[in-house]
Amino acid sequence: MDNQQLTTVQTAKDLGLLPDEFERINQILGRVPNFTELSIFSVMWSEHCSYKNSITWLKTLPKDGPRMLAKAGEENAGLVDLGDGVGCAFKIESHNHPSALEPYQGAATGVGGINRDIFTMGARPIAQLNSLRFGDLKLDKTKWLVKGVVKGISHYGNAFGIPTVGGELFFDDCYNVNPLVNAFSAGIVKAGETVSATSYGVGNPVYIVGSATGKDGIHGAAFASKDITEDSVNDLPAVQVGDPFQEKLLLEATLEVIKTGAVVGMQDMGAAGIICSNSEMSAKGEHGMRIDLDKVPTRQENMKPFEILLSESQERMLIVAEKGKEALIQAVFDKWDLNCVQIGEVTDTKRLEYYMNGELVADVPADDLVLGGGAPVYQREYREPAYYAENQKFDINNVPEPADLKEVAEHLISHPNIASKRWVTDQYDSMIGTSTMTTNRPSDAAVVAVKDTDKAIVITVDCNSRYVYADPQKGCAIAVAEAARNITCSGGEPVAITNCLNFGNPYIPEVYWQFVSAIKGMSEACTKFETPVTGGNVSFYNQSSDGGSVFPTPTIGMLGVMDNLDNLMTLDFKSPGDLIYLVGESQNDIASSQYLASYHKILAAPAPYFDIDKEYATHQVIKQLIQHKVIQSAHDVADGGLYVALVEAAMPNGLGFEVNTDDNFRKDAFLFGEAQGRIVVSVAPEDQERFVELMATSETEFTLLGNTTELGDLHVDEERYGNIVDLKLVYDNVLHVILGE
Repeated sequence: MDNQQLTTVQTAKDLGLLPDEFERINQILGRVPNFTELSIFSVMWSEHCSYKNSITWLKTLPKDGPRMLAKAGEENAGLVDLGDGVGCAFKIESHNHPSALEPYQGAATGVGGINRDIFTMGARPIAQLNSLRFGDLKLDKTKWLVKGVVKGISHYGNAFGIPTVGGELFFDDCYNVNPLVNAFSAGIVKAGETVSATSYGVGNPVYIVGSATGKDGIHGAAFASKDITEDSVNDLPAVQVGDPFQEKLLLEATLEVIKTGAVVGMQDMGAAGIICSNSEMSAKGEHGMRIDLDKVPTRQENMKPFEILLSESQERMLIVAEKGKEALIQAVFDKWDLNCVQIGEVTDTKRLEYYMNGELVADVPADDLVLGGGAPVYQREYREPAYYAENQKFDINNVPEPADLKEVAEHLISHPNIASKRWVTDQYDSMIGTSTMTTNRPSDAAVVAVKDTDKAIVITVDCNSRYVYADPQKGCAIAVAEAARNITCSGGEPVAITNCLNFGNPYIPEVYWQFVSAIKGMSEACTKFETPVTGGNVSFYNQSSDGGSVFPTPTIGMLGVMDNLDNLMTLDFKSPGDLIYLVGESQNDIASSQYLASYHKILAAPAPYFDIDKEYATHQVIKQLIQHKVIQSAHDVADGGLYVALVEAAMPNGLGFEVNTDDNFRKDAFLFGEAQGRIVVSVAPEDQERFVELMATSETEFTLLGNTTELGDLHVDEERYGNIVDLKLVYDNVLHVILGE
């Protein structure tokens, strides 16, 4: 379409806008928009950029806390005070739709984008995590997706030079069409060295720096705001292409240019490219911009104005500099051999005016494009789905207890959701930077030392989406609690969260009910654990054209702080003869467990037992046990239940165990149920009295299960369940066998 040709309602529909939104745009502009202007609104008003279907509920999340330096939505990422003049910027985001079509580049550019969010604020990234979900591993397509995504993450992260220190991997048929690829990054910044994503100062020059602009990623934000269909492959231009080596140069140049003092504001170009950076910075600074699009360095000829504006080419930043200090900016980027071109200047109009070869091709108000300004906000209808009531009818007494529980144990240890993820993690470089403290010391969360301090950050990503599907409110609260439990078991103090909210189509009332319920559960748990929400990402439309939606998956990325490195706690049993205790309450519960889902193939069940007050109390007890050096190890009971937790604690040092079940519970529930709030700890015999005394001062239940043994044999109620060496061989190689590598 010719740029000056007037658009219609049909044009708007083709670009993903609603008829009412088209009318609203006409009112804002006082005229019918041209194609470039309508394209601008289409991406900025997409769900991916505007959060129009989610912001009402996102605003209900707790955002205040004593350590918060930047609240949700204020900057590109959350910023938390670690003390002693050091802050941590951290965030998680999705790259689901691109990864579904082009897994290598989709995942790679997800890693690149989340790291740019961190260093754009002036923080140097020091650690990455990821949360990955795929469909049935028997399918060739799933294997292709897994291999491509993992290769994309590893190649980009390893080349960029930031260690990938952990994550999670989950398989279920609901992800056959829509895999989930969520990337997390954390960086460290000193006080006074941060920079904001803002623009002000009339006449201040506006620079585009980094890579040249191409046609990759055009309408990517809008593409991420619709269902995947058989025709989605035709949207491949919406998948960006990344260059980690260019990003490494951009990282160093960015951190160096901040120190010149010449930078007024800076923002990376992610979703929606130039237009998103222009509009958000201008709206925040209450100014406008004049941009000459013909000055933007391009790598393809004859690019149209809307293509330049909407391109999501990677490794690019927008910088507003202080007038008169242009030479300082230019010198830094010349040093790193990166594009650095002035493409415009700041104005006092609060409008964004785009020119091409001297011709005005678009003129739009900055405020009306962005969240909190004129972008539409909707409150969607929501309705409890019929399956929820059916789930509540589940009765454990209708599930026969297997005669051979060793068979169940073998099934779980060899299940891809339980077994080692070594096939994945071996492709990641976790040693870059030499700060990772848990590379060879297994812990429930990753612990990364902060150089030049005696502190460490403790980070994890968690969500059992089967629980969330069963009961979104309770399941999401469990996701927060599990993240806090992992950080606590590692010796850290939970501080704040970022979230990646992966759901289906928000226009379906039952899907939106899942979303609303999950937000309520998150609010409850974050308030209880004093972990405010610093921001994150909403990814709707993880839904195929046949109506199949993914499990609601609100991935929780949690940051913890370790003020004393001596508090680092690992999950592995240390010595033969140590006593094994279970801290927390056991239950006669197998609801939504991996055991129930994959062994009995029963999916209709509520979320597992969860008492948030008892869970919180258990965490406080564990912190005391660690601080008083009373325990040798701590490992939370999670997927696969108590038996899996015991095996995982025994494997690192090749130890065995002798434990007894509790006659008050069904043996399958005691061993394989996933009731929440339980932690396995080991205690040296000489510390047993101190352990019991400290536990007695709390109201938290604890049970002596047994003890570790030297030869690696595993005994439950005196029945031999195998040897740890044989189990480890199976556990370590499940994915290698399935994926054929």
